[in-house]
Amino acid sequence: QSYQAPGAGDCLRQQLGSRLAWTLTASQPSLQSTTSKGFSNAVSRGVPRSRREGDTSGSVEITEANLVRDVLYVFQGIDGKNIKMCNSENCYKVEGKVLLSKSLRDTTSRLAELGWLHNKIRKYTDQRSLDRAFGLVGQSFCAALHQELKEYYRLLSVLHSQLQLEDDQGVNLGLESSLTLRRLLVWTYDPKIRLKTLAALVDHCQGRKGGELASAVHAYTKTGDPYMRSLVQHILGLVSHPVLNFLYRWIYDGELEDTYHEFFVASDPTVKTDRLWHDKYTLRKSMIPSFITMEQSKKVLLIGKSINFLHQVCHDQTPSTKMIAVAKSTESSKDAADLFTDLENAFQEKIDAAYFETSKYLLDVLNKKYNLLEHMQAMRRYLLLGQGDFIRHLMDLLKPELARPATTLYQHNLTGILETAVRATNAQFDNPEILKRLDVRLLEVSPGDTGWDVFSLDYHVDGPIATVFTRECMSHYLRVFNFLWRAKRMEYILTDIWKGHMCNAKLLKSIPELSGVLHQCHVLASEMVHFIHQMQYYITFEVLECSWDELWNKVQQAQDLDHIIAAHEVFLDTIIARCLLDSDSRVLLNQLRAVFDQIIELQNAQDAMYRAALEELHLRLQFEERKKQRELEGKWGVTASEDEEESKRMKEFQDSIPKMCSQLRILTHFYQ
Repeated sequence: QSYQAPGAGDCLRQQLGSRLAWTLTASQPSLQSTTSKGFSNAVSRGVPRSRREGDTSGSVEITEANLVRDVLYVFQGIDGKNIKMCNSENCYKVEGKVLLSKSLRDTTSRLAELGWLHNKIRKYTDQRSLDRAFGLVGQSFCAALHQELKEYYRLLSVLHSQLQLEDDQGVNLGLESSLTLRRLLVWTYDPKIRLKTLAALVDHCQGRKGGELASAVHAYTKTGDPYMRSLVQHILGLVSHPVLNFLYRWIYDGELEDTYHEFFVASDPTVKTDRLWHDKYTLRKSMIPSFITMEQSKKVLLIGKSINFLHQVCHDQTPSTKMIAVAKSTESSKDAADLFTDLENAFQEKIDAAYFETSKYLLDVLNKKYNLLEHMQAMRRYLLLGQGDFIRHLMDLLKPELARPATTLYQHNLTGILETAVRATNAQFDNPEILKRLDVRLLEVSPGDTGWDVFSLDYHVDGPIATVFTRECMSHYLRVFNFLWRAKRMEYILTDIWKGHMCNAKLLKSIPELSGVLHQCHVLASEMVHFIHQMQYYITFEVLECSWDELWNKVQQAQDLDHIIAAHEVFLDTIIARCLLDSDSRVLLNQLRAVFDQIIELQNAQDAMYRAALEELHLRLQFEERKKQRELEGKWGVTASEDEEESKRMKEFQDSIPKMCSQLRILTHFYQ
């Protein structure tokens, strides 16, 4: 049965064979009545007998009836007696020895074009029907072509029957209802347009399959000819039916049975489940039908990917019918055609409904069953130093251990200290699932490294949350932690320096020679404290807090897992760049590290200075104490030799003060 195009009018999709059969059958009574009135059977159609008497040239004159019979054979792709395929010119031609008027020869050539078009279509279908790799879409296209050829054959059957009837009954060849070349030209006008359209489709679809073939057919629906458009829409309905079946199985069941790679979603079976979301499923852009937008195809990919992620990674076997309450399948090719002609409404609604419900269900599972948002907050608290009391206490506990050479550290010792810090601070109230993932990591040791250089906190991720916190993301967290930990250590060192100033300022007033160097040390330390405070403000508020607030808002508004992953990656990229850890900020980072080195140098210089100063103070106090003791005993307080020795020792100390000043000036110079 022929497909009735919706809204195009019955006259555009009538079965031509049936119409002609009705026309020719209705005219039979007049044929018979006319014949019975005694018209001669031998009247020609205006063409002389088959051979002219006395003609020696070998030329042949044929009757129009013979031409009509040949043309009917040519319509089926079969050579006639006088009309044959010319391979050199790739067309049907009347043999040169046949004598024909120019008008008849031209008419015959125009009619013979149907045979050429028929052969072109038939050759394509015969070749492709046997090719299994052509796929379901290709086979549907071949079936549509066969269906159209079947209608064409019905017309030829009617014409052959009429010709046979004329031969059997000896119909007068001059009557209106008899078959002539001109009448054939009129009756085959519509079929010729159809065959031309089909042949053009065959040309355009060469070398294509799957969604690409559907796109090629869809391109021909954008014509202003309603007759041609209705034909192509019928074919598109058949061709797009397998595509829609692929699509529905994917978005409702997550199944991808695409043996011949026709669907626009591709699967890589070599990818393991830990990379399922990122690498297993991709879009074949060449196979996206032109009637499906890129945005729609991305949603289709995401829907099926979410279902497979739930089943394979989250181990959630909830049937898709409980996630998505939408009709699953298309009933027929007509439904497929109707659906694709309403892409902006019906089709879009189906895709959107499946997308929103599947994505919402997946995010609910990740948040409620796997605590995704809690893990994200844990990263902020521990790896980005957001848990202030815990970080400060951990640093206090680790100070003796990390001051040692890196090669002497043992991870189990540091892990014990970490657990102590957790129990002693508010971190103890965190979810046990989070605390058990918190661990210590020692980085690769370089010669001369101390524990401070190789220590790092780590956070173990696995299962579904590893899809968001990938290895690349965790390496970013590690880099940022090392930077923040080093900056926090500078703050810790400067606090110790300031404590030293406050504790020793009064003690060392009795050594007036140190006033200059102490003042110089205080000034440099104050500059460093100011710088580190400004830097910490920048890192804490302008980098971490602003970026975190932006991330959290995006995560709360995320409609699917891809939105969360993208927001998280943007967050990490932002803090990497703003913490000067990207390639563009390498010069600034080197300068900042140099400043950190100067702070450590200042601590070492100040410690050495205070040790020397306190030792000097202790010796002077001892000397004065002995002197007073002797005076109480009625002896000389000090002998000349002791006084000389004390003066010499004090002179040596005073001589060391310029070296201290010089060292501080060098530190100040490098710092500035």
